[in-house]
Amino acid sequence: MHIIGTAGHVDHGKSALVIALTGHNPDRWIEERERGMTLDLGFAPLRFDGRIEAGIIDVPGHERFLHNMLAGAAGMELLLLVIAATEGPKPQTFEHLRILDFLNVRRALIVLTKLDLVDPDGLRLAAEYAREACAQTVAADAPVHAVSSTTGEGIPELKAAIRSALAALPPRSPDAPAFLPIDRVFALPGHGTIVTGTLMQGTLNGGDALTLQPSGIAARARSLQVFGQKVSAAMGGSRVAINLPGVDVKSIARGETLVAGREFAPAPDLIVDFVPTAAALGSLRRRTHVRAYVGSAEIAGLLIFEHAPRQAVKTHARLALSRPVVFYPGSRFVVRGMSPKALLGGGVILSPISGLERGSTADLPRSSSDGRQETSAAAMLRALDAPGIYPKDAPTLAAALNVTIAVARRDLSELLESGEAVALSKPTEYIARRRFDEAYETVRETLRATHGSRAWRAGCAVDEIAAALRADERLAGRLLDAWHDDGRVARLGRYWRLPDFKPALTAPQRAFLTKLLLVEAQRPLIPRPFGASAQTVAASEIDAVGEAFETLQLTGAIVRIGDDLYLRSQIDQAKMTLTALLSRTGAASMAEVRDALGTSRKYALPLMEYFDGIGFTIRDGDVRRLRRPRADRDRDPAFGACHRGDGRHGG
Repeated sequence: MHIIGTAGHVDHGKSALVIALTGHNPDRWIEERERGMTLDLGFAPLRFDGRIEAGIIDVPGHERFLHNMLAGAAGMELLLLVIAATEGPKPQTFEHLRILDFLNVRRALIVLTKLDLVDPDGLRLAAEYAREACAQTVAADAPVHAVSSTTGEGIPELKAAIRSALAALPPRSPDAPAFLPIDRVFALPGHGTIVTGTLMQGTLNGGDALTLQPSGIAARARSLQVFGQKVSAAMGGSRVAINLPGVDVKSIARGETLVAGREFAPAPDLIVDFVPTAAALGSLRRRTHVRAYVGSAEIAGLLIFEHAPRQAVKTHARLALSRPVVFYPGSRFVVRGMSPKALLGGGVILSPISGLERGSTADLPRSSSDGRQETSAAAMLRALDAPGIYPKDAPTLAAALNVTIAVARRDLSELLESGEAVALSKPTEYIARRRFDEAYETVRETLRATHGSRAWRAGCAVDEIAAALRADERLAGRLLDAWHDDGRVARLGRYWRLPDFKPALTAPQRAFLTKLLLVEAQRPLIPRPFGASAQTVAASEIDAVGEAFETLQLTGAIVRIGDDLYLRSQIDQAKMTLTALLSRTGAASMAEVRDALGTSRKYALPLMEYFDGIGFTIRDGDVRRLRRPRADRDRDPAFGACHRGDGRHGG
């Protein structure tokens, strides 16, 4: 279904035209019918071959009721610009046209009413004036149809033209989440609260869990009606009445929006593309107080530019509202002055200022050069492929692309399967493969440079990687984890390196540390005190010897056990001695272990606790046994990190 809107000057016959086309009077209030003036929005179904194919919104033409007109105009796709042939274009004709330039109207028909009251020359002049009035507006080059709502002349031809125009309109996206700006609220005895509006996109089903925004009130659609007919589901473009049980009618007003629960979050600050009217250029300042019209809401706000616009062309701006509003990317808005209430311009909402600021209507599905509509997965890839490193989660992407979360997850799965996207963990977010690989190239060059200039160092810390990527450390860590998973980087403790890199000490570093860690031949398994060794290293003037000392620990060349420091060769010798002892005896007390190692209990006990911890031995009461036969693989993580390059278990 599509929505047709009337627009035009007061008393030019809009309501009479709707009655002639539909057989329904759009004026709801007795006062409207008595005065012959539409004060609020009116609605009527337009049937073809007995079926409702469109709804007509009849908007008030009087300037004093322009805010009502704006509440209903957002849903219009086809405009019937109504101009009395007896009078020609009038002030509200131009006002409505200027407003509709900023809204969702896709096509227009110019309708000259009161045909029965003019002669052929008068009709010809009225048509010329109408075309001139519509130049450079949404109704430019629109066909002109002359009708008489009194006699019915021209009505069948106009109705046929409307049907053709409707057929040419693009369908509303079935993948979009439900979005319905509320323009009427009332209570119905025996049913409770009823809200009505134009379903801008998506599908509503009876029983759907929904949310009223920006109030955040949870609601459930008990039943739906489209122009008085009960339906199980309503499609985008429908005029819908929804029964919301359990919701107090006093808690809702025009300006609320009924939306799918998780896809929308209200925001008070918006990034917009704004187009000023030529007449407003003199009154627009860098910060201009405005009345903003978004959906069915009228909200006071502040329009902020980097520089006040001097031409009536699209410009980037910030729209700071006095209360939050919900929207989808590409939502249209209009702004008027605070006083006087002159039209200042309008445009398109891109994103919340604190959210996906790099998103824009360019992220929405678009047509290819041969006219085919871009797939939602292709649009998803474009959203992920924004320059830089900006991973996004499924709800953020759904909001940016104006699709349901289920559709976003489906498209992400397709991109992951094809390899065009990559998932990062903690939390789960997604990035285009191209950006992921570009970031890795930056990191690889950074690691290569460090390995070349500081070969004694185990690699780069996360903060250094983050600086190279111009990203925060948390994101850098998540990217490194992903590159580790696919084998592109390895880890030693807090350092990251390329998998084939092996640290190498300088000759002065090697000589100093060899002397420092020299083992006494008479007591080969006695360790050095770690604290004294670290102090000696810190006091040394040899370049970067502290980093070299740390690297020896990370690679397992030296092993710290409590307050003691062992060479790897000492650890290996101790294991050989214990293997021989325990293989012969089956079990040994601490005294027997101490004597076999040729040390004291002070050193033997921490060493055995270390061997228990790595799974080499097992404590059984007061004795130790071998946990595994001698032929089994060594499970020492420090040894494994040194020899296997296992990035997750570096010493």
